[in-house]
Amino acid sequence: MLSKFPLNALFALPLLGSVALASPSRIRLESRDLDFDFNNEKVRGVNLGGWLLTEPWITPSLYDAAPDAAVDEWTYCETLGAEECKARLKKHWETFITQDDFEQIAQAGMNHVRIPIGYWAVSKFGDEPYVDGQLEYMDKAITWARETGLKVLVDLHGAPKSQNGFDNSGRRGPIQWKDQTTLDQTVDVFDKLAERYAKETDVVSSIEAINEPSITGGVPVEHVKEYYNKAFNTLRKYDDCTVLVLHDGFNQIDSWNGFLNGEFMNVVIETHQYHVFDSGLLSMDINSHVNAVCSLGSDHYDKTDKWALGGEWSGALTDCAKYLNGKGLGARYDGTYEGSSKIGSCEGKYQGTVAALPAEDKDNMRRFIEAQIEVYEHKNGWLFWTWKTEGAPEWDMQQLLEEGVFPNPVSQRTYGNQCS
Repeated sequence: MLSKFPLNALFALPLLGSVALASPSRIRLESRDLDFDFNNEKVRGVNLGGWLLTEPWITPSLYDAAPDAAVDEWTYCETLGAEECKARLKKHWETFITQDDFEQIAQAGMNHVRIPIGYWAVSKFGDEPYVDGQLEYMDKAITWARETGLKVLVDLHGAPKSQNGFDNSGRRGPIQWKDQTTLDQTVDVFDKLAERYAKETDVVSSIEAINEPSITGGVPVEHVKEYYNKAFNTLRKYDDCTVLVLHDGFNQIDSWNGFLNGEFMNVVIETHQYHVFDSGLLSMDINSHVNAVCSLGSDHYDKTDKWALGGEWSGALTDCAKYLNGKGLGARYDGTYEGSSKIGSCEGKYQGTVAALPAEDKDNMRRFIEAQIEVYEHKNGWLFWTWKTEGAPEWDMQQLLEEGVFPNPVSQRTYGNQCS
């Protein structure tokens, strides 16, 4: 779900080199009605992180009740065994997100949910320990969205052998999504998702090719571009209007200008920006955080030649949430993460509820959130990470809304236009 790539390093990256790949074989020649009018409406939504693809920091209770070796969904199922893993995950799928959550999201003025899912929900390869059954709940989500007037972005969040090495890909460790075999396997999975969900044209506005392929972590840009071209042509087999979502691969978002762009291509480029995976960013005061957000907008985000989204972002100004950097890896903010130096204390206030946070922290988060909304609505909108957690207040939109830290309605401003 969430990137571990620091914002300040992003600004220093070179533009993508030109890669000669075959042009998409099927390009729309006429305009048709979109499932969501990206030209005239803003995407305002939230991710349903930790539901159909678990992450230890979102639901630590699942992982605390498993063997110590369980640090991602692969090892969760590997250590528990398929039968027990399926039983526990099925209970989680049934209870963590329900129709009531969709109703709350719609009542808060949102129009989209982004739903992460792993490739193993569609196809498994070899003797992988994963269990399936998630698509039944994705189908339920489509129905709940239809009944509450929400749109859905179906997000292929994990690829075979991991496209980024994060636990949010399903398997923490080496990035091995680099060869033709894994690319072809992912195209096959994407094909099945597109065939299943592109037909739901009244609800499914978009499908994401793959979440966070880490170019900066060593995945060749040629590999990512080849996959994106194939995903584009695959989706167009089933529907011309369902939007294809591309992640920027942790390169500058405007470095993708010229790729899969055109009036009727129906492609969105998205970026994931967090301020908590780098000690320099963590040590900033609130003014510096806001300035960095505004600079992202003016220097890169506003210059994209496609529809653009802030596909993941949060209110977090620390990395104190339990297991945020990975189960057993500590936090940079309090110096318990390897190689970090203590900036402040995580004790108590950043692991619990939004209601328990000091007033100053709530005010700073509100200001930070408003600045990000302002920047992302310069283009086509945003999706907050994430809807609910078990004790990560800086990330929990449900609680942030309840405590008045997240604007409700989303157009409400306490701090005015901060980036003008």
